[in-house]
Amino acid sequence: MSNVTARRGTRGPLRAEDLRSGDPYELSDGHPVFCAPSGGDGARGSGLGFAVLDSDPAVEAAGVEPGYSPEPQMLRAPDVGVGNVPDRSGWISGVPPLAVEYASVGQDEAELQAKIADLLGRGTRSVWVVRLLGPRRVEVYEPGCAMRIVSPGERLAAPGLLRNEVPVEALYDRDAAHEISLRNLLQRRGYEGLEAVRAEGRAEGREQGRTEVLRQTLRDLCEALGLGWTQELERRVAGLDAAALDELRETLKRDRRLPE
Repeated sequence: MSNVTARRGTRGPLRAEDLRSGDPYELSDGHPVFCAPSGGDGARGSGLGFAVLDSDPAVEAAGVEPGYSPEPQMLRAPDVGVGNVPDRSGWISGVPPLAVEYASVGQDEAELQAKIADLLGRGTRSVWVVRLLGPRRVEVYEPGCAMRIVSPGERLAAPGLLRNEVPVEALYDRDAAHEISLRNLLQRRGYEGLEAVRAEGRAEGREQGRTEVLRQTLRDLCEALGLGWTQELERRVAGLDAAALDELRETLKRDRRLPE
């Protein structure tokens, strides 16, 4: 959320190298653009949006307010940048494939549109503007396309950038953001969602229960056949899975003795 501090029309004298990390300015065509601190809703929203987008299985890197300098006299820092966020110091060459801006009280609309134009004009594929003032919604800007509005209850997509669609609410609502982030993180570990983890746990529980039943059956068979059950036998069966225990049980029933 920023305000223009210099008149446009001619190229300004500043370059990205003139600014340091932490300076409250961006650059557009060499002119400084003052960036005021975010209010609570913007700060909260950008943190939630970062978590949702950074956790998507297709995303390799994302950042909060990363500084992009696609040319010497431009420096733009979207609230969230997705893609092209290297783990090194200094301004980032190029632009993010996906940029997210949060707009609330005090938003300078002319400057916001200039920032969107700067990003899209240098290669950003999509800019999402999350409107926090008035009815909550997301404006989607893409090169050569009219702006479109995506409302709560609908989903945002970024084919080739994100694996999953993003519910609009997940970009500002804490519970929705946590739910989507959890799903994304589980997918990064090979699960489609929380229910898949629960199903695996239930299956493992059933398998563990069957394994213990088979071990007890072996003990009972040995006792019935007058075979001793030693600590050595206990250690022997402790590392066997259900299939191996079942095979050992059948051998014991058939031969009336344990294999050597």
